[in-house]
Amino acid sequence: MSADHLTVNINVLGVGQRPAAWRSDDISPDAVVDFGHWQAVAREAERGLVDAVFLADRPAITDPRSRPVQYLDPSILVPAMAAVTDHLGFIATASTTLNEPAELARRLGSIHHASGRRFGWNAVTTWDVEAVRNHGIDELPPREQRYARAESFVAEVLAHWGDDRPAVVQAGGSGPGVQLAGQFADAVYSVAQEPDASAKHRQAVRDVAAASGRPADAVRVLPGLAIVIGSTEQEARDRFDHWEHLAPATYSLAELGKALGADLLDVDVDASVPPHVVDTARQGGAGWSDAYRRTLLDRIERGNPAVRELLRDFGGYGQRFIAGTPEQIVDSMEVWFRAGAADGFNVMLDLFPSGLTDFVDHVVPELQRRGLYRTEYAEETLRERLARP
Repeated sequence: MSADHLTVNINVLGVGQRPAAWRSDDISPDAVVDFGHWQAVAREAERGLVDAVFLADRPAITDPRSRPVQYLDPSILVPAMAAVTDHLGFIATASTTLNEPAELARRLGSIHHASGRRFGWNAVTTWDVEAVRNHGIDELPPREQRYARAESFVAEVLAHWGDDRPAVVQAGGSGPGVQLAGQFADAVYSVAQEPDASAKHRQAVRDVAAASGRPADAVRVLPGLAIVIGSTEQEARDRFDHWEHLAPATYSLAELGKALGADLLDVDVDASVPPHVVDTARQGGAGWSDAYRRTLLDRIERGNPAVRELLRDFGGYGQRFIAGTPEQIVDSMEVWFRAGAADGFNVMLDLFPSGLTDFVDHVVPELQRRGLYRTEYAEETLRERLARP
């Protein structure tokens, strides 16, 4: 891919990022466990010439009553989606804490070749207590221990693969995460909300890559970007509000609390975030992950927003969020890209398939018009596609 072109991955969160997306008239109730749904998404993503679909995975079953997300294992989904596409890449999550290197190398290597060498491994250390217990581990190991294992784990997997290997993707937000990404990753996913913070993170990853004997620009940094598309900004905001109001009443508040490591269900949403919540969030180990927690704390400390305002900002559930026209969305993507804050984006869409169709039909052509996006696929493997010239 040209250095002047964005990398764009689509994060396929079941039937959409909005928690009530499953209530859409054009979404089947069993879509998350229907190969037909996932294959239709893959075809549409390939029509939009995106680099890859990103499959987050949590090796624990969640309660579907609040939100059906994803229940089929990526090792099943990727071959099914690859079978109906020719160029689209696939990135799937697997834990370095809950697997063994030799076995995982074989399993993911098999998926890589079965998909026509279009596969990437999202290597995570796992912060999810339920997932850890699902593997017979009573307590989540400390972050330092998990990342120390991850470094040796990834190195061993790469040694098994040799040169003809899947791409490696990582979410390097904390200090240990940046080290892991800089040493091994082809792309790194981030949760930065501001371009300056993202540029600093990108430079930190590059510094580690250079110190590890790799080219400084060997890692493409892809901030998360949650979007809702409308023909006008008001239409996009109305669409967001419609689907947000159909979600369980306390869903967003509960998710914000989980991200901060605190219970928010009794707080006054028209007041500032309570000091005890901020104090809890400042403690190491609180919340979803260090990167998510620090990003939210920066937002709270920068503007002291009311909880209701923070919830609106939290519309991407931890990702930077834009509700607007295709032109507004591309304006923002271009600013970040030109400023060196991002090499591309991991895009979250509100509903599948309609949100993806809108992205392909309206955002992609605007990116192409500005010379920021491919007009055809060129590289054969996902790793080649992520590599900078």
